[in-house]
Amino acid sequence: MKKTAFLFLTSFLPILIVAQEYTINGFIKDKTTGEILIGANVFNIKKQNGTASNNFGFYSYTTQEDSIILSVSYIGYATELIALYLNKNIELNIELIPGDILGEIVVTGEQSIEEVTQMSRVSVPVQQIKSMPRLLGEVDVMKALQMIPGVQSGAEGTSGLYVRGGGPDQNLILLDGVPVYNASHLFGFFSVFNADAINNVDLIKGGFPARYGGRLSSVIDISLKEGNTEKIKGEGAIGIISSKLTVDGPIDDRTTFLVSGRRTYIDLLTRPIIRAESGGDDVAGYYFYDLNAKINHRFSNKDRVYLSTYLGNDKAYSRSKEENRFPEMDNEGQVYSVDREQEQDFELKWGNITTAVRWNHVYSPRMFGNVTLTYSRYLFDVHENIYEYEARPDSVFEEDSRLRYFSGINDLGAKVDFQFNPNPNHSIRYGGSFTIHEFNPGALAYNSNIESDTTLGQDRVNANEFFIYAEDDFKIGEVLSLNIGLHASGFTVENEFYNSLEPRLAFNYRLPFEFSLKGSYTRMTQYIHLLTNSGIGLPTDLWVPSTNEVEPQVAYQYALGIAKNYEDLEVTLEGYYKSMDNLIEYEEGATYLSLEENWQDKVVFGKGESYGVELFLQKKKGEWNGWLGYTLSWNFREFDDVNFGEKFPYRYDRRHDVSLVLIHSPKTGVEYSMGWVYGTGNSVSVPVSQYPGERDNPWGLEFTTLDYYDGRNGFRMPAYHRLDLNASWTKPKKWGERTWSVGAYNAYNRKNPFYLDIVEQYSEERGPEKKFIQYSLFPIIPSITYSFKFK
Repeated sequence: MKKTAFLFLTSFLPILIVAQEYTINGFIKDKTTGEILIGANVFNIKKQNGTASNNFGFYSYTTQEDSIILSVSYIGYATELIALYLNKNIELNIELIPGDILGEIVVTGEQSIEEVTQMSRVSVPVQQIKSMPRLLGEVDVMKALQMIPGVQSGAEGTSGLYVRGGGPDQNLILLDGVPVYNASHLFGFFSVFNADAINNVDLIKGGFPARYGGRLSSVIDISLKEGNTEKIKGEGAIGIISSKLTVDGPIDDRTTFLVSGRRTYIDLLTRPIIRAESGGDDVAGYYFYDLNAKINHRFSNKDRVYLSTYLGNDKAYSRSKEENRFPEMDNEGQVYSVDREQEQDFELKWGNITTAVRWNHVYSPRMFGNVTLTYSRYLFDVHENIYEYEARPDSVFEEDSRLRYFSGINDLGAKVDFQFNPNPNHSIRYGGSFTIHEFNPGALAYNSNIESDTTLGQDRVNANEFFIYAEDDFKIGEVLSLNIGLHASGFTVENEFYNSLEPRLAFNYRLPFEFSLKGSYTRMTQYIHLLTNSGIGLPTDLWVPSTNEVEPQVAYQYALGIAKNYEDLEVTLEGYYKSMDNLIEYEEGATYLSLEENWQDKVVFGKGESYGVELFLQKKKGEWNGWLGYTLSWNFREFDDVNFGEKFPYRYDRRHDVSLVLIHSPKTGVEYSMGWVYGTGNSVSVPVSQYPGERDNPWGLEFTTLDYYDGRNGFRMPAYHRLDLNASWTKPKKWGERTWSVGAYNAYNRKNPFYLDIVEQYSEERGPEKKFIQYSLFPIIPSITYSFKFK
């Protein structure tokens, strides 16, 4: 019996040894600051497989080998080679050194774009964003993303994103996992994100993983820095219109902090001029500010807690006061004095507050979990106070009135996410979320000490939104990998309940010569809507929920493409088709000010369609880096009550879009950059002829000349193109380093069309005639910025 047992064990012992698995897990960080590195590659050189760190810097890699060499790499950091002998699971935190100061390291394998299942995803290094030319010296994340193929800008200089035919409301913008509903400062010309406080930026245009939902067109996932773990450091900048300062560092050996602030000073610069013009009593101005703060505490190697918040506001204001005394004569010819006083206080402001509390826990070497509590608020508020006083010998009139319009949305939510990595070829994610929405679709209130109070507008609406998801990313053999997921969501509002099952599928098939064929299918549902006034102007857009009269928006997207990595150059070519249902917009002539009507009675319903091809070449490191993007696309809308029910081009239907970004660092401390964009002109509606007709007026019918439009958005504005330049010189100092940057927006002074107007001019030969006049917004705009870092 003993002999039989011995023979059995000796026969199967090699199999048991081979089947033994070991897991290496931990966090990947910057060695000099302790900041986590998101998306860092951990690659087994021998097996030619690996994994990547998640949004919290955590990685997990499982192998059956007892001796391995790992290559750990991240853009802008020296590659680390780690040799390990394994006889048990290992917890290994890895620290990478910025730059290539360790010298050149030849790596025989590294996870590249053709090995990743995800498609339609672009990661732009923050340093690359900060090196790009900028408007008025302001580094802008959203404007950098506008240079990505498949992403278009709105009006000249604005920071809105139109992704693959969608609108700005169809972008899920996350700041540390919290939705941001209005991402614009200065009426849309700058975004709310301070690049000095940002750790990572990811843009997903399609092939959405199941963990994302609630929007139709894109996900913009932005992570804040977590704070330097080694020492207190800071950086800042002084520009033409604003200044900013960021400070981060350790509180103790387990806790770090980050504080970052920015403010414009347009109002401070113009205040003396306004006072001089008004005689010293009037004050008017505009400014914006934003503040980021974050605390990160490590309870143990397995537990971390983060608290992050953002607060930002735009504010335009004017205050005036007038006092005078003048004579008047009564009926009997007696002259008396009248004292009159008037004060006016006007204020317009809008802004966001976001807060997130997150707890990370490492349940096992292969299991990672995160729990997040969130709060988000967007508020638009305009009010005017008027005080009037008039004193006569026999009477006194005094009125104090207040007029206020406000709208917004408040969210309170909770989310839980889990990630399980059983082996390098298999990654499972699952979780869920619950959000309480409070919508204020707009209200106008009037208060006065001599009149009764009046309030117009819609009541607040409460709604609940939830979802659960599961996704599985796995590899079949050596050439095929799949990401299969399901996103199930629901939305309750008043007495209505909507629900949606959204399957997600993505595949990656390895072709010969290290090419990859990628494809994806997604269904997305959006339960909230944005009612927007066309054109540039005040941020009076209203967030409103789906109701029993307004159904959720739904989109289906199909994408197919190829990917290839040529050393440091990533090349992707993708084609896509997207259909959208239940789109809403204001009917002709309706605005947010029509408060006597319910917003649901002022909208029309329709659908959209977009398709195109995108080419993207991106180089993220080296003396020369940047990208080239080209988009060929078609975007259409169709509404029963618009354009006689016929399909028409979307306003931002641009057939061709080209973007080129080049950054050159010929030597240490010197950097040059340029950005060039070209886009087919926007589609607009203009009259093509006139005809005699009749029009109603208070006195009856009037014979006049009417304009004839040949379809909605049937005219193309001239093409848009622009060149931006920037040069920076950095010099080390005893206290840190300083950088001077000079740049030019629209360097060759292109008169790009902002809008067209029709004016009547008189000609001796032809008499009165109407002509189109093009108005441009930005000529060449130089900028100079002084920035610094201290240690």
